[in-house]
Amino acid sequence: MADPFVPPCLAQLPHVSGLAMAACEAGIKYADRDDLMLMTFCCGTTAAGLLTRSSLPAAPVLVTRKHLEGDCPRALVVNSGNANAFTGSEGLEHCRMIGQATARAVGCEPEQVLMASTGVIGEPLPAKRIARSIPELARDVQEADWLRVARSIMTTDTFPKGATATAAIDGKAVTLCGIAKGSGMIAPDMATMLAFCFTDASIPAGTLKAMLAESAGRTFNAITVDGDTSTSDMLLLFATGTAGNAPPRFADDPRFVEFRTALDAVLKDLALQIVRDGEGASKLIEIRVRGAETDSAARQIAEAVANSPLVKTAIAGGDANWGRVIMAVGKSGQKVVPENLVLKIGGETVARGGSRSEDYDEGRVARHLEGAEVLIEIDIGIGNGQFTMWTCDLTHGYISINADYRS
Repeated sequence: MADPFVPPCLAQLPHVSGLAMAACEAGIKYADRDDLMLMTFCCGTTAAGLLTRSSLPAAPVLVTRKHLEGDCPRALVVNSGNANAFTGSEGLEHCRMIGQATARAVGCEPEQVLMASTGVIGEPLPAKRIARSIPELARDVQEADWLRVARSIMTTDTFPKGATATAAIDGKAVTLCGIAKGSGMIAPDMATMLAFCFTDASIPAGTLKAMLAESAGRTFNAITVDGDTSTSDMLLLFATGTAGNAPPRFADDPRFVEFRTALDAVLKDLALQIVRDGEGASKLIEIRVRGAETDSAARQIAEAVANSPLVKTAIAGGDANWGRVIMAVGKSGQKVVPENLVLKIGGETVARGGSRSEDYDEGRVARHLEGAEVLIEIDIGIGNGQFTMWTCDLTHGYISINADYRS
């Protein structure tokens, strides 16, 4: 039987004008599969990024953060199988080597090359092998080889992840496309494992970053798989400017309402694909919190529930142990009045008024937990704060995948 979490084929993602791409097998870690990709951009492209706030960022994160301060990115290089993290000065030198090889092949400055790596932490990156592969990639770039490129950045992912949307700006059609990878080590402190999004709209870099940060707060920064933030987290958004629209006058320019809605849709789609592909996951869990003192308080309550191993394992086992949700709410450190709290699971009122609901039917909740998607609603009942998070269940598969990760 087909996996219900696997999305439609990525071959349906359309071309974004001003963007070309290619992938190849560089032998970084995996045998008989692509593990290196190159994307090139037309002159005039702008970029914005949200990068991990881990205090131990990978070398490519440091390089990309610096290069985002410049103008007109021309290339993006990404490898899987090796994170180039906690590799000291050698890791930065490897980034320099790859950046120079890419600049020569593409015909740009090294400072116009952005890069990312994902995989095992602490292992030296085979930079010479990667650098030798770059010229071939540069010769092979084509318009929309999305499926191959998305597969090349996978590690423990079970399927490639992509999303697309369209919008209109001043009557001109614009396209958005994105790819992502991520399955474990997901509790983003900015974005996700790796995600790269592209549009043909014309948007200045500063405005692009403001739009990206706002959208990521509702999407990538609202997911968790295992509570761990990666050293390599990176979300990049590129705008080639080829659609011909007049750029926004400011971040909240009403002419870009439809574009911001489309950006939300692409980022949310990618984020939820990551949760659905959580290592060993069998269920997508949505946690809606409302009635908290503030939105920030609602977020912290939602995070406490989403990251609770006891909540996640109960759901994995189909156990309607709603007390674990109450426990997680209580440990959040946020103000909660027991008599005001209402808990629902799958639409069934489980608890209210400080105790179990009189008409609670555990059978209905148990049947809801048998499905592939689980809904938990928590009304704190003391304010207007609200936030929604998504997570997945925690199964034996998570242990198996991570115990064997380096083999």
